[in-house]
Amino acid sequence: MPKSLFWSRTDTAGGEHVVLDDGNGLTARGTLLAVDPIPWTARYQVTTAPDWSTGRVEVEVEGAGWLRSVRLERKADRWRVTTAEQGDLDAALVAAGHPRAGLPGTDDPDRLADALDVDVSGSPLFNALPVRRLGLAAEPADLPHRITVAWVLLPSLEVVAAEQVYSGQGPGRVRFASGTFTADIDLDADGYVVRYPGLAERIDPR
Repeated sequence: MPKSLFWSRTDTAGGEHVVLDDGNGLTARGTLLAVDPIPWTARYQVTTAPDWSTGRVEVEVEGAGWLRSVRLERKADRWRVTTAEQGDLDAALVAAGHPRAGLPGTDDPDRLADALDVDVSGSPLFNALPVRRLGLAAEPADLPHRITVAWVLLPSLEVVAAEQVYSGQGPGRVRFASGTFTADIDLDADGYVVRYPGLAERIDPR
């Protein structure tokens, strides 16, 4: 993998490190970690087609006494979702005073039928997928693109269909909106997040 990126979370204690190859679409392996709602570490792999539409994502998340995994594969315009679970995440959450989590995966993969992108919660890397697929770096400002993503929630690994809106804001910036949430995200020349207000900032080697 010829490239390496690192982000520090600004909303909680945590971070993300990814190694990647984007010479023909994207192939990447990354690690996320955070302390909220309980300490966890997630490892993921993602592969896209040359047009940056997502083909496969695997995520494994682990904490004290539990481990979950999910795999999403898109073939023939359908998503196949496979999950596994060891231990008891719900018991760990309840013991820490938090509500129970949803089950990993989805009970109806057809709800994801319109999704060309996967978004892993808390990961700045995955914003690059629609940015590159839609060519937002070359788009006129304020031209909105409304998309559906397969949103993987951490640490539960529940997968839900979510509507998101991306709008180019001129070179080096894109506006992201989902529900009532909006953020203006700073990007580098390759479309990767430099600063995501309220979530993460990229840390470059000194």
